Amino acid sequence: MSNGVYGIKRGADVDLSDVEVFLHYSPSRNSRGNEVISKLVTDEVLFKNNNPNNINNLEIFGGLYTLKLPTTSFGNKGIYTIMIKPIEIRTKLIDVGVLSAQPNIRGLVFDLSLIDNKFLNKFQNNGLIGYRIEYLSNTGIDRKIKNLFRIITSNNKAEPINQNLNNSNQKAIRYRFNDSATFVFATVTPNSANSATPNIIPFIGDANQDVILTNTFFNPVMLEIEMVEYDIEDLAIGMFGPQTKSLEDGIYTIYNFDKEIYKQFSLYEIKDQYTGKPLFEVKDIQNNVDFSKGFNIITNI
Repeated sequence: MSNGVYGIKRGADVDLSDVEVFLHYSPSRNSRGNEVISKLVTDEVLFKNNNPNNINNLEIFGGLYTLKLPTTSFGNKGIYTIMIKPIEIRTKLIDVGVLSAQPNIRGLVFDLSLIDNKFLNKFQNNGLIGYRIEYLSNTGIDRKIKNLFRIITSNNKAEPINQNLNNSNQKAIRYRFNDSATFVFATVTPNSANSATPNIIPFIGDANQDVILTNTFFNPVMLEIEMVEYDIEDLAIGMFGPQTKSLEDGIYTIYNFDKEIYKQFSLYEIKDQYTGKPLFEVKDIQNNVDFSKGFNIITNI
């Protein structure tokens, strides 16, 4: 018997401000549908649930969120693909530099003035730990550099300082921590050369390069939802629900399981105009419901 075996999975208790929801619609599986993926308002379609173990109902229930499908976005028949993913913080690298006190530590430098106000709280000291950073190229149609990312291991507010150096090949601008500064110095991994190739330093970015920061609080989730005219219950009503047929006027009525009128049809025959021979039996939906054919009315006659 082995000892010390622990579970490692936990339900995500991410705040809705760290989530974004996207939607793609196709009228059928044979059609590509919309060319543009639309973005939904997160707190209008996604809702947190309270943990029933907390008697005060003030604790989020991790891993379980309620998804609402408003008719304004989901009102048509077809295939809806929903992507729930960590929100993107798009900004630019001001510099890729080193610390003045420890020049062997490289890091990425962000300017707080370029950050959207709603994300500024993420850039407080060590607020970006665990965030993933991805890189965009300044050229080409597909700007995102595929399969290249780094993980932020620390971040602190810092200020640039001009340092006199004996080696002209080294940058004179370096950074030191200052909690009142408007720059942020972030370290990432991988950042240092491995023992097999000690002369090759991993790429962590270039000055003035556009980047995307995303949290790693949860894995992206993709859902496919198909909106149809009839669901399983509708099919069950048609097959197993109560039914009546009026022999006098040919009105065929289907009822739901509460014996309420669900659909009505007109039944009639098409005959040969010369011989009177029946050719077809027709079942045509009736738009004007005849409520005198209610199930309780008929059965009580």
